[in-house]
Amino acid sequence: MSLQTRYEFTLPRGYVDNAGTVHRTGIMRLATARDELEPLRDPTVSGPDDPRLTVLVLARVVEKLGDLQLVTPHEIEGLFAADLAFLQDFYGVINFGSQEEYEALLEAQARLGPLPGERPAAQGVASPTAPAGDATGALAGAGDDESSLPARSVVSGRTYQPSRSAGEEMPSAGR
Repeated sequence: MSLQTRYEFTLPRGYVDNAGTVHRTGIMRLATARDELEPLRDPTVSGPDDPRLTVLVLARVVEKLGDLQLVTPHEIEGLFAADLAFLQDFYGVINFGSQEEYEALLEAQARLGPLPGERPAAQGVASPTAPAGDATGALAGAGDDESSLPARSVVSGRTYQPSRSAGEEMPSAGR
């Protein structure tokens, strides 16, 4: 059995580069501890609640966006709000969610249809997204008691507690 570490996505709107080209599809890889820790050392980040932190982490884990082979903080900053919210949700689901949450995210986007001002996509083009906020922070702030050391993702806001059995991760309860 192999672990899937890279996931394809389709942005709800797409990144528009300087030439006017729209880039909607991409690949995001699973985050490492370094991906969440290194941006905290950036002098432009004031702390773990700084919104810039999300931009820096996403720039590290989005490996490809359309024809762009290098995705930097500049491209992430240039995303429309709906696309940034989608990437935050996607990050949370692929890094901390279950297979069921991942499939639900894909199904939710398929049901959404075009956004305001957008032409419907060509038939057969998948567009996996969820409504903004659907998964972002779904478990944030829960389970913070003195007997555990919860881990909190800087991008998704999700909080996870170590499981009491065999080192499994167990999500904390509710919002």
